[in-house]
Amino acid sequence: MKSPCNDICKIDRPSGLCIGCGRTLSEIGEWGSASDERRRAIFALLPARIAALGTRFQG
Repeated sequence: MKSPCNDICKIDRPSGLCIGCGRTLSEIGEWGSASDERRRAIFALLPARIAALGTRFQG
């Protein structure tokens, strides 16, 4: 399964999420060794996280 990383690697301090992919530092670190099931679980969380981050930066 392909990584959700899109090379916009910056952590939003209040949320602890990458503003590019929506993952936590822990999730980014575990990605390489995570099972496909775990990766799917992380992927399922990303759309809502990215949407929430987007509203934070729209002012």
